[in-house]
Amino acid sequence: MRTSEDGGDFRLLQGAPPALASRPVMARTAAAFFAAIGVSGIVLASVIPDGPEGSSTVLLVGAVVSVATAGLVLAFGRYLNTAAHAGLIGFALVVLTYLLTEAPSPTVTLALAGVYPCTACHAAFVFSWRQACLLMALAIPLCVFAIVNNPALAWWAAIPPVTTTLIVGAAVAVLSRVASEADIDVLTGLLNRRGFDRALMTTLRVPSGANPSLAMVLFDLDDFKSTNDRLGHRAGDTMLENVAARWIDQLSPDAILARYGGDEFGLLLPNTTEAQAIEIADRMRAAITTNCSAGVTSWRHGDTASLFVGRADIGLYRAKATGRNQTTLESAQRPAVVSELRAALDSGTIDVHYQPIVDVADCGRIVGYEALVRWTSTEQPDLTPSGLITIAESSDLIDELGRAVLYRACTDAHSIQRTLGSRLTLNVNVSCLELVRETYATRALATVAAAGWPFDQLVLEITESELAADSEQAMAQLQQLRRVGIRIAIDDFGSGYSSLNRLASLPWDILKIDRPIIGDAASARPMLTAITALSAAFGLDVIVEGIETQDQARLAAELGIGNAQGFLYGRAMSLDEITSAMPAATAAPD
Repeated sequence: MRTSEDGGDFRLLQGAPPALASRPVMARTAAAFFAAIGVSGIVLASVIPDGPEGSSTVLLVGAVVSVATAGLVLAFGRYLNTAAHAGLIGFALVVLTYLLTEAPSPTVTLALAGVYPCTACHAAFVFSWRQACLLMALAIPLCVFAIVNNPALAWWAAIPPVTTTLIVGAAVAVLSRVASEADIDVLTGLLNRRGFDRALMTTLRVPSGANPSLAMVLFDLDDFKSTNDRLGHRAGDTMLENVAARWIDQLSPDAILARYGGDEFGLLLPNTTEAQAIEIADRMRAAITTNCSAGVTSWRHGDTASLFVGRADIGLYRAKATGRNQTTLESAQRPAVVSELRAALDSGTIDVHYQPIVDVADCGRIVGYEALVRWTSTEQPDLTPSGLITIAESSDLIDELGRAVLYRACTDAHSIQRTLGSRLTLNVNVSCLELVRETYATRALATVAAAGWPFDQLVLEITESELAADSEQAMAQLQQLRRVGIRIAIDDFGSGYSSLNRLASLPWDILKIDRPIIGDAASARPMLTAITALSAAFGLDVIVEGIETQDQARLAAELGIGNAQGFLYGRAMSLDEITSAMPAATAAPD
């Protein structure tokens, strides 16, 4: 199995450098060895008497050159790959050997020979077994040559430094690889999530000039869960092993591949553009027999590691939500509208409008409102609310936008309820990208509590077609919210992956029928009759959207649909518009 030049990609424990090794580590340790050789030489040259033909002076010059080399390696070593660093250590061994041959006394020769085991220590820590063995194979004959070259020393004087070099090198190699095991996925031999995150952080610390382009791909095996369920975990493990083996053959040596968790894989691609990353991802998906979704993004200056990974995760989420078995790009190119949205969130200028939800059987009496985000962009004046959500999701601003809308809606709902004079519910939409965050439920409950709105008067709407709502993480969040009295609504039911299994298995309380279903009142009756029967069987309340005519309203009433919303009952309005028009808003429609 091949290894990366940086010691940070796919590896088997016995054939690759330790996961702890990285370019910065190699640069610092290589500089330390040059500095140690140089400082030792300077000290020795200054305290010992000069030997024949000015040997102390030669020793001093060589030591100064070694110190200067240490400074250069420390400054520029992070730009060098593993092969270059191995060459530097080889050069350091040659310099050390030369200094030993110029030593004015056998005592100095033996003293400087103590640096050879340090070189073996460095090689064993940062290089693969093969490279470490080659360097030790170089160090040992050089050490023997330097000692034997001194006529005042017997050949057997080389035995102690040679033995120490072998023992130290072997011990450090074993210990460093044991320490690296925490970063390795035992099943596939790839990095695990911890190792991938460590490699990512190391890569991001490299100056931008040394790494002008960096792309990431997150993969998810679409059929993994069904394979586990049908054939057992052993078959699932075999699938993961086969996928890892196939993908390794598709990658260049500097790529960093990891099993990111479960059936998800992460791929870091240095010196790769977004277009190249898409091509690589498609080639890797084609190399395996199971369906696979992929999200692609690239790094931009200022990105944190979490933002970088999060953007790739959004791409993966979109690939799965729009049909699976495809590659989706979540570009790192930040349009001006993103900066404008960031400023609007910071200044609190995001607006919220409210559309009434009425009781169909009670002459259209208002029983609640749905909160709808509104924002006008100067950079993109034609931006729609759904476009705003897409931008927020792709720029990692959806959590802040969702929190701002939820708090504003809960705060405004107090004023609306006081003006209305009766109890009402508040419906707020939630992006599934918010829902899959581990802390979403905790943050949402804190936001609602801060606004002082009762939990049992809040409904959170999840779009029915968003497949992420099926995830275990999303399910856990929904259950936590429902335990305190918050109700969950399926939004736009009928527009996506509607099924009896979804109705039975997911923790819904309310079913919102999508507006196209009731578009033609004459032909909508059979579909609405079936949906209302299903909702009754599963104990779900029903809200029908898109009521614009009296015929549609009568049909909803005849079928026993409890609540409705649409332009017939009122458009979305601001808080001021609602409170000033409340008497008209509470009147029954004609």
